[in-house]
Amino acid sequence: MQAQQAQPMVQFKGIVKRFGSVTAVSRTDLDIEEGALVTLLGPSGCGKTTLLRMVAGLEEPTEGDIYIRDQRVNDIPVHKRNLGMIFQNYALFPHKSIFDNVAFGLKYRQVPRAEIGQKVKRALEMVRLPGVEQRRPAQLSGGQQQRIALARAIVIEPDVLLMDEPLSALDENLREDMRREIDNLQRMLGVTTIFVTHDQREALSMSDKIVVFKDGHVQQSGTPDDVYDQPANHFVADFLGHSNFLPGTVESCESGEAGVRLDAGTMLRSHANVHWQPGSRVEVVVRAQRFEAVRPDEVDKQDHGNYFEGVIKDRSYMGGETSYFVELADGSELHVISMMRTRSYGTGEAVSLQVASKHCHLLPLES
Repeated sequence: MQAQQAQPMVQFKGIVKRFGSVTAVSRTDLDIEEGALVTLLGPSGCGKTTLLRMVAGLEEPTEGDIYIRDQRVNDIPVHKRNLGMIFQNYALFPHKSIFDNVAFGLKYRQVPRAEIGQKVKRALEMVRLPGVEQRRPAQLSGGQQQRIALARAIVIEPDVLLMDEPLSALDENLREDMRREIDNLQRMLGVTTIFVTHDQREALSMSDKIVVFKDGHVQQSGTPDDVYDQPANHFVADFLGHSNFLPGTVESCESGEAGVRLDAGTMLRSHANVHWQPGSRVEVVVRAQRFEAVRPDEVDKQDHGNYFEGVIKDRSYMGGETSYFVELADGSELHVISMMRTRSYGTGEAVSLQVASKHCHLLPLES
């Protein structure tokens, strides 16, 4: 028997947002499933924060409707939408105690005082900051302040948790800690969460679904694996991860694999999830991490892989990985990110690059 699909908690139906002559969000239809953590991902100014602010009631849609639990909320004020909100700057009250900061939404909802104390205590335990009720925000570190903002958002038991670039003010180590904290807490509570970021690592590591935006348009929506391994277009492939784009022409396509004659002359085999007509102009997308670099005399010609010969023109050591730019005979470059600690190549050294056809993805060649 087929599993029942999760009911959408939030629905955008034909949403458009204009600021004067500028269209910040073009016509958008999107479902946010109940209990999911959905990330709106894209560069600055792409419309993702505007969409979040419309859910929150901080902006009104120019056209279209927003539903939460099947109820149209366009005309419902912010304080009646039962939403938890976390922002980049924490938005804590500096003159209030941590207790009063966390309890703010409960007092606004006229929850009995004895119950407020229990709920605040439990929320602080959830974010692993018990016993700080009488401190002021200034007495806490940036990471601790963000935990307090998280406690304040979840203490009201919201239908939806909205997070707008909540980690961008933290240093990298704290960001990693808070990513795990938010991910674990969201899954424990099962609260539907809409998370806005421009950071692809945050999106890939935390999300049940990623929605990629550009210029107010949804470019692709899917699981992290789908969006990363099967990008819908050049923008998604370029924005999410480090990719190489190799233009060419399809010569054959059968049994889920295409033969592509690259413009540089090399023949390359690529996975093909649709049938491509011979003569189709395409670009082959290969993630930088998918190449394997070996010495030229170590190439195994019997494994029927794709091969490129080149010379290391530039390298950057980044601890757990090394980034190489390899110049090919035609003057083009391939970007290779190697995770192998046992092998390192120096600038000017000749290498062979191998990539399996299953790691090559075809897109129509955009003008």
